[in-house]
Amino acid sequence: MTADEIGKAVLDILADIAPDEDLGDLKEDVAFRDQLELDSMDFLDIVMELRKRYRIQIPEEDYPQLASMKSTVSYLEPVMKDL
Repeated sequence: MTADEIGKAVLDILADIAPDEDLGDLKEDVAFRDQLELDSMDFLDIVMELRKRYRIQIPEEDYPQLASMKSTVSYLEPVMKDL
C-alpha cells in the first residue's frame, strides 16, 4: 500500500469508530486525541481494526507512534508496503 492508501484506510477506520466526527478538517501532524473525541478504548479499536482488516500486529510499545495521521502513516508504511 502507498502512503495515500494507508491514510485513506486509517480515515475509514476513524469514520467507523467516531462516526460523528468531522474528519475533513483533520490535521496530519496533530494528535488524534487533540482533534477528535477519542478515549483509550477508541484508540484500541483503531489498533484492533488494523489487525482485523489488514492482519498486521502492532506491539503495545509502538502505540505512541500511532498518535497522529502523519506518524501513523509513517509507522504503517513499511509494515503495509506489500499489502
